[in-house]
Amino acid sequence: MIFYSLQEILLLTAAAIVIDWLVGDPKWPTHPVIYIGRLIRFVEGLLFPAAEGGSPAMTGKALRSRGVLLTAAVTVCSGTLMWAIVAAAQWIHPWLGYGLSAWFISTTIAVKGLKDAALLVYQPLVAGDLLEARKYVGYIVGRDTAAMDERDVTRATVETVAENIVDAFVSPILYALLGGAPLAMLYRSANTLDSMVGYKNDRYLHFGWASARFDDLLNYIPARLSGLLLVVTGLLYPALSAKRSLLSILKFARLHPSPNSGIPESAVAGALGIELGGRNVYFGRVSERARLGWPLRPLAVRDIISAVMMLYTVSALFFMGVTAGWLLVYW
Repeated sequence: MIFYSLQEILLLTAAAIVIDWLVGDPKWPTHPVIYIGRLIRFVEGLLFPAAEGGSPAMTGKALRSRGVLLTAAVTVCSGTLMWAIVAAAQWIHPWLGYGLSAWFISTTIAVKGLKDAALLVYQPLVAGDLLEARKYVGYIVGRDTAAMDERDVTRATVETVAENIVDAFVSPILYALLGGAPLAMLYRSANTLDSMVGYKNDRYLHFGWASARFDDLLNYIPARLSGLLLVVTGLLYPALSAKRSLLSILKFARLHPSPNSGIPESAVAGALGIELGGRNVYFGRVSERARLGWPLRPLAVRDIISAVMMLYTVSALFFMGVTAGWLLVYW
């Protein structure tokens, strides 16, 4: 933890949550994920040039081996570089180390950024501008958006917010608590790898296998903690149902193709009394996903706001837990 005590790491993590709430993803300086993405493309180009994408000489086993190298190279490089930066800052002056640690941890989470992205979809939907809503939902989902109706756009946004309660908050914060900025950045690099090469298409089915599985492993415990926090969230608002949220996790989460994403999506669907999942289109191909939750009422545009509210509540619960931990250690 870069010479930091438990008290210090708790305080830095709490500070990072506040920084993200207030600042989010600023246009300057360049976000670390941009550099991670460039690193991924550079290493990918070395290990699996585009010209080899359809080469019959590349067996699935060989591609998986290269994918393991990609995953190891990017995550180790990201974590090690982060450790070196924070250690150098700490050596120059302790407060510089504290400041950089809190800042870099804040860049691995995206509560405000996720809220802003969801509102960019919500606002044109409320205004009746479906074309504009399709444009903005296309920025946050990988599915085809051209033929989406209002319900499809709303569902895609709610699902994205729910799923990213794990990826964009609970996982990076949990790893920050375990290993400071270096481990949080290692997690962010693994998650970025999954978003860039973790596809089951012709190019990445084997080459992206290691990245996808490593991301699943890192998110396994955070996803289940997120489910618990979402159930607790259901206790705090009369419009939500904690009982239904828990039952939805137990009944539907295992039906999702991801071992982790089904938990927050099922929790949110159950709490709101809506159904998520169903028909999606990826690269022109129809994919029928498991349906999560009970459709006690039709999906509504306002459910986007409800999902964002649940995201912020989970982050607030985590912040209170971290702050309480710091006070216990301090006193």
